[in-house]
Amino acid sequence: MPKGFRAIVVSKKDEEFDIDIENRTIDELPDGDLLIRVEFSSLNYKDALSATGAKGVTKVYPHTPGIDAAGIVEQSNDENFPIGSSVIVTGFDLGMDTSGGFSEYIRVPSQWAVKCSSNFSTKEAMMLGTAGMTVGLAILSMADKLPLDKSKAVVSGATGGVGSIGVKLLSQLGADVTAITGKMDKKSWLKELGASKVLDRKRFIDSTNHPLSKGKYDIALDVVGGRILSSIIACMNYDGIITTCGNVGGPKFETSVFPFILRGNSLIGIDSAACPIEKKEMIWDNFSSKWKLNGLEKNSKIVSLENMIPEIEEILNGNQTGRVVLKF
Repeated sequence: MPKGFRAIVVSKKDEEFDIDIENRTIDELPDGDLLIRVEFSSLNYKDALSATGAKGVTKVYPHTPGIDAAGIVEQSNDENFPIGSSVIVTGFDLGMDTSGGFSEYIRVPSQWAVKCSSNFSTKEAMMLGTAGMTVGLAILSMADKLPLDKSKAVVSGATGGVGSIGVKLLSQLGADVTAITGKMDKKSWLKELGASKVLDRKRFIDSTNHPLSKGKYDIALDVVGGRILSSIIACMNYDGIITTCGNVGGPKFETSVFPFILRGNSLIGIDSAACPIEKKEMIWDNFSSKWKLNGLEKNSKIVSLENMIPEIEEILNGNQTGRVVLKF
């Protein structure tokens, strides 16, 4: 085990934030049961917020972002995770105020880790990451109430990490998927993922009557929030299920009681960070078996530690498509 390793470190001076690659030591890592050599991590919008000092994500700097990591256990105080185990860590406090996955090593409580199954690689895990975990939780919420097969589904923010995985998985599970995006130049790519229809975001919003429009969809995966969520709620069929997990379009949305008392719609919030580890284990097991997604490489851009820094700027500017995966 090396004495030193490389990590992305965000530093704060006054109210300015600086991001760079630095050498760190194992002793600088927080306490934890497992020392993990990170093989892959991935970029999420929350990581970009942490890297730029957005309030409410990270409180203490200097800090290493990265809410996802997958790799090999090199030290263990838990017999359930012997040295050499392949493990996945997503959410909890990783990459928030605990040194995160944009680093060659992390140290975490064993209660945060899930064993990586023999037919599922750490690379596959990070091509999904928190985005895949979020989609998995949404799918479970939908499937509890409606059969997904042949359901009319709508996915907002469809070219992003959560949205693109949502389009792919819902389609694979038999849903008829409409993708909403502000990037109509990606229409062909979204159809390759499985979307049967691709709608321009602004046109979708402008064509929707509030608080109720014509019912079109049985299930919805909203990644955006704001006006998009308001419009999706107005377009749901009777007994429709709306899951929501993001706020890039704004934290506030407008609706009324009518979609809920006249159409029996349900609005379900999805949080993958604090989700119980037992549920995370179930979702990773599903992704390694009945939800196994082929062609994840086409949805993923593999980058080095050096190239991750410009990708943070890209995701903040809304210019990214699919998943960005960090390889060590």
